[in-house]
Amino acid sequence: MLRPEPAAMKLPARHVRFSEARPFLQPKEKVVGTPNELFSRIANWISRQAGRSYTFILAIAVVVVWAATGPLFGFSDTWQLIINTGTTIVTFLMVFLIQNTQNRDTQAIQLKLDELIRVHREARNRLLTLEDLTDAELDQVKERFARLARRHPQAAPHLHDARENLEEVEEYFEQAQAQMR
Repeated sequence: MLRPEPAAMKLPARHVRFSEARPFLQPKEKVVGTPNELFSRIANWISRQAGRSYTFILAIAVVVVWAATGPLFGFSDTWQLIINTGTTIVTFLMVFLIQNTQNRDTQAIQLKLDELIRVHREARNRLLTLEDLTDAELDQVKERFARLARRHPQAAPHLHDARENLEEVEEYFEQAQAQMR
């Protein structure tokens, strides 16, 4: 069955093509820019490929071939060193790719949340820069919300959930920082 060309496809009135919804972004005209842009493009491509099923199947196939060649090499130290070195190199490189992907995802989520806070009438604009606060300032914000919860007990369960989520994010952030050291 032939599929219509993308330009000929009609979307329902409530849907907008992504390319039409982002007029504020610059078009991608440059093939290669700064080293950071090049790394981001490569990291994006590798992260998409690494998350696909055929990549997992390829990794399994490499391990099976390696295991099958064990008897040919007498299960020697060199034979074992091949898989150890290969997996160490891949793991080392993937740490940087995963961190890059996570940084981009976090930034995108942060921008989306900022936009939601910005457009909501009753939202506090101070929360737009929450990620830039120090630990002491974050503790002060938590305490303010705790005082609000004490004044408005019906909101306490929601605030408790938000506090737990914030604490989980802080723990995750600390673990990520420890891994980067």
